[in-house]
Amino acid sequence: MSGILLAQQILNGLLDGVYYLLIALGLSLIFSLGGIVNLAHGAFFAIGAYLTLVISPYLGFSGAFVLSPVAVALLGVVIERLLFRRFYRADPILSLLLTFGLAMVAEQALRMIFGAPPLSYSIPQDLRGQVAIGSFIYSFYRVVLLGIAVVCVAGLWFLLRKTAFGRVVRAGVQNPDMVGALGISLQPYMSAVAALGIGLAGLAGVLLAPIYAIHPAMGNEIITPAFVVVVIGGLGSFWGVVVAALLVGLVKGVMVGIGYSAASTAAIYFLMLLVLVFRPRGLFGERITRFE
Repeated sequence: MSGILLAQQILNGLLDGVYYLLIALGLSLIFSLGGIVNLAHGAFFAIGAYLTLVISPYLGFSGAFVLSPVAVALLGVVIERLLFRRFYRADPILSLLLTFGLAMVAEQALRMIFGAPPLSYSIPQDLRGQVAIGSFIYSFYRVVLLGIAVVCVAGLWFLLRKTAFGRVVRAGVQNPDMVGALGISLQPYMSAVAALGIGLAGLAGVLLAPIYAIHPAMGNEIITPAFVVVVIGGLGSFWGVVVAALLVGLVKGVMVGIGYSAASTAAIYFLMLLVLVFRPRGLFGERITRFE
């Protein structure tokens, strides 16, 4: 295989890592602060993709790009207040069962509303074309997608590390009882984190709608690799999730590039196994008192 084709496959793998990252960041935030194992996170990804189909005929892709993640985030706030809030201090297995059922309900609701057959959404005309650097040619839309992901990661990092909101969230992850003793209620912050994490899943659905087939079970297909990224990166570590997502994407892209595409998914699970054997907390996992 030529070096150019290998580079293209590696970039495609990194693109997979990028949308794993958008899902995994939300998963990690929600679990770290609230202790909720959100198996329904992939369903919000699917809802974001389907909302793209609904909104685009009226407002175009740009309208869907803005409104779909906002709508999914608002849905996340409703779910957090009605369901998640009841399980913050319960055994995590209960939230796992809850969100598993929620994921099944969401999938069947999408199947009833939109039908079971896969639907397609074309890349917007303004974002079509190729980027050429010498003999290397790559999709312009995929380059834009990578750029949007970089902006999202930078914005979330700034929010969590450089603002008062982020300081409270990080303190709540480490020791929520101490935060409560200082007179700070974490409930509004949990709602905001749920909106932020679930909104990122909706954004991923919008961005991937023009690339992959849209179908009711697409959330189930992405949730497992996203959990793999969280496990490899380590609970409570922002940069751990980022590095793990890129590493998973790189491994997947290299496996496809060298001709072992059938084993590319197995390779990321093997990578997770190696990390768990030598570092059970993940690559950058932090010690979190509430879970020990």
